[in-house]
Amino acid sequence: MRIPTDYAAGYAEARLVDAELARNYIAHTVVGDPVADAFIAEIDKLPVEEANRLITAGMRRNEEILSRGPSFVREFFDPMNTPPDWVDQSDFRPGVRMFHRNSPVVLASMLAGTLVEGFSTNISKAFFITGRLRDQGVRRLKQNNRHMVEIFMPGGLERAGDGWKLSVRIRIVHARIRRLLAESDEWDEEAWGTPISAAHTGFAIVAFSARLLKHIKNLGAVYTDEERAGFMAVWRYTGYLMGIPESILYTKEEDALRIFEIGGMCEPDPDFESIAMANSLIHAGPLLVDMTEPEIRQNFAKYVFRVSRALIGRELSDQLHFPATPLVGVLPWFRMQRRYQRFAARYLKTLSKQNNFTAFTSLLQVSVFDEAGISYRLPDHVYAEESSRW
Repeated sequence: MRIPTDYAAGYAEARLVDAELARNYIAHTVVGDPVADAFIAEIDKLPVEEANRLITAGMRRNEEILSRGPSFVREFFDPMNTPPDWVDQSDFRPGVRMFHRNSPVVLASMLAGTLVEGFSTNISKAFFITGRLRDQGVRRLKQNNRHMVEIFMPGGLERAGDGWKLSVRIRIVHARIRRLLAESDEWDEEAWGTPISAAHTGFAIVAFSARLLKHIKNLGAVYTDEERAGFMAVWRYTGYLMGIPESILYTKEEDALRIFEIGGMCEPDPDFESIAMANSLIHAGPLLVDMTEPEIRQNFAKYVFRVSRALIGRELSDQLHFPATPLVGVLPWFRMQRRYQRFAARYLKTLSKQNNFTAFTSLLQVSVFDEAGISYRLPDHVYAEESSRW
């Protein structure tokens, strides 16, 4: 097994805890998404407009175009038309209900907890090099919001649903970016393995599911065992559609938490790219809700930093160079604010005014809904600022 040099020390430590899982994680650091990577290699041989037309036809299941197009397009899309045997769409319903009932804190937890933890891994290098939060960063975050909203819509993960389409779109975009990074001079494959590797997408999906459950509970969400199982089921099928190999795709919440633990041990300590990306993410929060006044933006960012430090803990916060703030009482105060805000919104509407809390918990409403519908265009340059709009 080839071990990228950045992972050697972490792998040695993780093996002492769970040798099998550590080995599996490291093995996936040099694997991308072979099926999607092969698809991109073929689609890139075609003119851009023709490639976009075929991808759109595959997403919308336009049989007329697909029947006259190259066979590799159907070979990519057809296996995904039928869910695997372990998928039962009825299992999603409790998780969907829970998501919408607790939606005010879901994206707050995603922004301040889950995404920050994700950027503490070496996946931050891909985002840093491409500049996805440096240029058009707010649009990228709004696209992420839209994806999460759509997968938790009733029927969103059915074949014709926008959650299905956006999940497969992410798979194709990842394959294109993987190709662009691999061909660039900036990617160190010997040290970092494969760009946007299966290890990192597998780690991300457990963060979006099991870790997000933990974070939203800390911010006051309430859910039953059936609802948490439904939430995990939604994200598991979403991960499958995003091209995560089943060899590293969790089956249950316990598996997900174990992957997060051992995968995190395998990862090197956060370095410059992780620090830059995590801090950029927090500072992008005010822009999502159109805060343009510098003093107001700074005050809101400080608020998010405090919540984030309380969610991810002192050690990781210090590694990411987050501002030092007291942790005592942060989460109880947030939960109390949420209870008050819900009461005020229902009974005291004149007191339900905009503040840091309401702005933070309304982030879920800020999503990209392009008038022309979902775009299936792909990035065409490794640097976001030099790429066409997608």
